[in-house]
Amino acid sequence: MATHQVVPYQNKKSSKKTQVRQMFDGISPQYDLMNRIISGGIDIKWRKNVVALLLPKKPRKILDVATGTGDLAVALSQTQAKEIVGIDISKGMLDIGKKKVKKSHWAKNIRMEIGDSENIDYPANYFDAVTVAFGVRNFENLDKGLLEILRVLRPGGNLVILETAVPQKFPLRQFYRLYTHFVMPVVGWFFSKDKSAYQYLSDSANAFPFGEAFNNILAKNGFIAIEDIPQTLGVASIYCAQKPTS
Repeated sequence: MATHQVVPYQNKKSSKKTQVRQMFDGISPQYDLMNRIISGGIDIKWRKNVVALLLPKKPRKILDVATGTGDLAVALSQTQAKEIVGIDISKGMLDIGKKKVKKSHWAKNIRMEIGDSENIDYPANYFDAVTVAFGVRNFENLDKGLLEILRVLRPGGNLVILETAVPQKFPLRQFYRLYTHFVMPVVGWFFSKDKSAYQYLSDSANAFPFGEAFNNILAKNGFIAIEDIPQTLGVASIYCAQKPTS
């Protein structure tokens, strides 16, 4: 893990939260295209796996934290939840997400709102399930964000997090390092002209705790029944956890 906080723009003195918001506002027009290119479209399958894990739980109220352009929020409509709320600090990302929601058959059940993962504007025990896709590593204060998620989950409610991980087997680990450190920033700069943004996405992915290390963080913040499910040779993981019933 990194010994310092990874931020998008090292030469700025503003907070990580402010920098992350500015970064995503800036790259929002190209974000979906870049996701498809960088992941080869595999991220779509990973989100489907998140939805598949929640389907048997039949949640009626779902919160998608750091919803971005709303890909997961829209996919979660397959659960037939009565209320799906996507929150994000970036207006630019949400504006694109709102357009997707309008095209969805479940638009009336999905709301996209400006919201902060560390100060969620909903009462305690409100949601049956909370999801986060590629967002927890952008939290300014990871523990505070996870505790806030725990607060708004109902007792027995489910948390499902999709996040990047670092493959451990040779030679995939070496290829992953090469790809994220050199290819991602260059491709990102070509399309968005913001090399720092994609350097940050690469650096934060490499620095963020994964597997057992992240399981331990979830447990420290009060979650139980924790499980991590590696995706595609370990380049991402899905973490499942629950809020205790008492």
